[in-house]
Amino acid sequence: MVIGVPREVKQDEYRVAITPAGVRELTLRGHTVLVEAGAGAGSSIPDGEYEAAGARIVASAEDVWGSADMVLKVKEPVEEEYGYLREGLVLFTFLHLAALPGLTRVLAEKRVTALGYETVELDDGRLPLLAPMSEVAGRMAPHVAAGLLEKERGGRGILLGGASGVKPARVVVLGAGTAGSNAVWISQGMEAEVILLDVNIERLRWVDSIHKGRVVTVYSSSLAIEELVPTADVVIGAVLVPGARAPVLVSEEIVKAMRPGSVIIDISIDQGGCVATSRMTTHSNPTYVQHGVVHYAVGNMPGAVPHTSTYALTNATLPYVVALAGGPEEAVRNSRALARGVNLWKGVLVNPRVAEAHGLQATPLEEALRAA
Repeated sequence: MVIGVPREVKQDEYRVAITPAGVRELTLRGHTVLVEAGAGAGSSIPDGEYEAAGARIVASAEDVWGSADMVLKVKEPVEEEYGYLREGLVLFTFLHLAALPGLTRVLAEKRVTALGYETVELDDGRLPLLAPMSEVAGRMAPHVAAGLLEKERGGRGILLGGASGVKPARVVVLGAGTAGSNAVWISQGMEAEVILLDVNIERLRWVDSIHKGRVVTVYSSSLAIEELVPTADVVIGAVLVPGARAPVLVSEEIVKAMRPGSVIIDISIDQGGCVATSRMTTHSNPTYVQHGVVHYAVGNMPGAVPHTSTYALTNATLPYVVALAGGPEEAVRNSRALARGVNLWKGVLVNPRVAEAHGLQATPLEEALRAA
């Protein structure tokens, strides 16, 4: 198979979809890997390292998309890339289609087979390809919040960890998944007062066993959110329903009740956000103030640390890439996790959560495979 790796063109996105080590694994199996010139520069990976690993460096995005059987990306195609999409292409990337009806429509019209990293799901519900980026975003969130709490950046002028004789900031984390639990871990390590909300008692019990009382765990309910969020100096939204739009847990009225200079970090923004007042921002312009509250809703948080993120992502995606390179249909038939990752098969929408988000009907994957 010919596998293409274009340079990411989404604003402020510096990650790349594969490392030289990943290239080597694919070329050893007889596949051809095309890497667009400069694709790894933002992640501090020069073209020479890809060439040494066996990749062919090509001059343009057109060369990658036009020649590849499968394209690997980090982020979903943006509008300027829609023209590269074509029938027969396999696309493997973060898609987040529940929040992107336009892209969903284009993928269907172009009859693309599109698999989303974020919807590859193991039998126990874990999301192995989303996990490394959720880990990075979760660990970044308290650091970002600590800076935004500074007065000159619009915050309340609070040190996250407080000082001797002075209470620390209160951090309320919504969601105890990978992003949320990592946000808790770092926030607690920075000596903030941390409250974690989730509806999964087993996850809360696990956090209790790890942090041994240093983190307050609360069963998430509308009342608990209404009571706790207005008391927070920092709210970190880390709610995820795989493939679906994130539920809005924090209403605009609750945001209005927060103190001026408080901070919201909405990690869920890729899936639409879990705070009513959240809207997508970028690393170049990451924040805005609404109702006196500083909002940070960057859709690709791990893109700020692209070297770390690229290697963490490839470590997770590579086994699935190898399987797909051996034959996409065989790969999804042999792997229930990879089958769940299919959003569209040759243009047919098969992911029920994406379909529900857009008011459409999903076709069962097995039926789409037979029809193809």
